[in-house]
Amino acid sequence: MSQATATGYADVVDLQRYPIDALDSERGRALVAACRDELRRAGVCQLPGFVVRDAVDRLVAQTTELASHAFRTDNTHTVYFEPADDSVPAGHPRTAQQRSAKQTIACDRIPVDSPIRRLYASDDLTRFIAAVLGKNELHRSADPLDAVMIALFDDGDELGWHFDRSEFAVTILYQDATEGGHFDYYPGLRSDESENYAGVQRVLEGDGEGVIRLASGPGTLAIFHGRCALHRVSPTAGPRPRINSVLTYGERPDMRLNKLTQDLFYGRNR
Repeated sequence: MSQATATGYADVVDLQRYPIDALDSERGRALVAACRDELRRAGVCQLPGFVVRDAVDRLVAQTTELASHAFRTDNTHTVYFEPADDSVPAGHPRTAQQRSAKQTIACDRIPVDSPIRRLYASDDLTRFIAAVLGKNELHRSADPLDAVMIALFDDGDELGWHFDRSEFAVTILYQDATEGGHFDYYPGLRSDESENYAGVQRVLEGDGEGVIRLASGPGTLAIFHGRCALHRVSPTAGPRPRINSVLTYGERPDMRLNKLTQDLFYGRNR
C-alpha cells in the first residue's frame, strides 16, 4: 500500500471493491478493463459506493457548513455554451436557450483535510482516471477555485441540456435531491462528422425516445464522455438539495481558468 493511500485517502475510498492503489495487480487491471468497457459501451462509467458512506456523510455535513460561501448562478445558454447564432432561424438548436441554476463552492473554500480534497490530491486516483480514459498521463488542475468544487442544486435548480466542451468529466455524487435532479443523457447524439441538429431539436421539443436516466446513489464516482452526448440535470424539488463534486483533470500541467470564466462560475477571480 502506498504512502498516499495509507495517509491520504484510505478512509475515503472502498479499496477492497475498487483497488485504485494497486492498478498493476490482477484486481487492479480487471477494474480498469471493466471501466473501459463500460465507458466504451455506455459513454459513462459509474462506480457505485466508490466513496464510503462515512466519508459521504462527512462531505454532506461539510457542504452544509460551507454553504454560506457558495456562489449562486442562474443563467441561460445554448446547448453548445456559445452565443446564439443569429444567422439561423429562431428555435434552431444554435439559438434555443436552456436554463442552468445552482450554487458552487470553490476549491479554496474547501478545507485541505476534507475527504474530497484528500482524494483529489491522490496520485493513485489521477492514474486510475488516466488508465480508464486510455491516457498516457493526466494532470490535476492548478486552478485555486475550479480544481475540485462542490455543486448544490436547491429546490427548482437544474442544469439545462448541453454538450460538454471538454472531452470528459469526473464527478462524485454526495446526495440525491428530495425529488428530481436526475442525470439524463442521449449517448452519441452528435459526432465529429455530424451535428445532428434534427436529433437535438427533437430533444429540445420534449421527445424522450433514446434518453437514458442514470441510476446513481451517494458515493458514486462517474467518468463521462459528454462532448457528443446531450445531457442535463433535471429540475430539483423539495428541501433536500442534490450535491456533487466535479474533479478537473487535463493532459497538460498548470491548467487554470481565465479570470473571466472564474468570475462567471465563482463570482471572483482570486
